[in-house]
Amino acid sequence: MATTMQNYGLRWIDSEGSPHVSVAAYDWKSADHRRGALRAAKCDPVEIVETRPGQRLEPLGGSE
Repeated sequence: MATTMQNYGLRWIDSEGSPHVSVAAYDWKSADHRRGALRAAKCDPVEIVETRPGQRLEPLGGSE
């Protein structure tokens, strides 16, 4: 049985109000772990977004 790899990216706003996006592709477990670390660093909101290979995310507040 073939397993399909699904990629996820993150986008968030840091504690100073600046929007950011991840440049790495994560699996779900790793993305969720990174989201926890960002929330612990007082980043809010933090979104996990399903991505395709090569897709670049727009920061929160940008055009989608």
